Amino acid sequence: MRSERVRLFQTLPHACGYYAERTAQNLVIDPAAPRLDQLYGPALERGFRRAGGHLYYPNCPQCRACTPCRIDVEGFVPDRAQRRCLKRNADISVVECMAGYNAERHALYERYLRTRHSGGGMDEADASDFRRFLTAPWSPTLFLEFRLGTRLLAVAVTDVCLNGLSAVYTFFDPDESARSLGTYAILQQVQLARRRGLPWLYLGFWIDGHAKMDYKRRFRPLQIRTREGWVPMP
Repeated sequence: MRSERVRLFQTLPHACGYYAERTAQNLVIDPAAPRLDQLYGPALERGFRRAGGHLYYPNCPQCRACTPCRIDVEGFVPDRAQRRCLKRNADISVVECMAGYNAERHALYERYLRTRHSGGGMDEADASDFRRFLTAPWSPTLFLEFRLGTRLLAVAVTDVCLNGLSAVYTFFDPDESARSLGTYAILQQVQLARRRGLPWLYLGFWIDGHAKMDYKRRFRPLQIRTREGWVPMP
């Protein structure tokens, strides 16, 4: 990542979060490495992702489905459905906030997980789980809060690096599915990247044809990382 060496660890095989019949393994940058905050931007450039205090990259022996992807912020133009989403949510205020735990955010996070990830091992997240998964002491994180009046509808956990934003995680009110708040959060993160003069919004991993991951292809122009580096998605 820089001139000095950085240790990488490989995890043991574990259940895949995307395909029930598969196992997964990750490469993880040494979580005890100094200056992880400085390593984060170059790691994003190489396709890594943050989860809690870990920077990881899928390294599954039998599968290469997880493909890093990023939006070209300058070239992005919302399509018709995305313009409708912006219009539908014009009554929402979006505020940049310091990252961290509070009871209001945690209550929304719990409701979201119980609805969207019931039985998946995440749906009983306590305060320590919230902090451990969404933040890290070294990460340059902010929370975008989406409010209707005083009511908290969604939070987009966003990391701010020198070379772009990383859309880490978004959780929202499950009763507001008609608003497409996940899409709206990405559109607002694109706008935030533009305001900050950042060229990329990193969306983590795209999985071709996967019901929960293929939506990312709708945010054009999109780049994917291959063995040759970053290339435009065809």
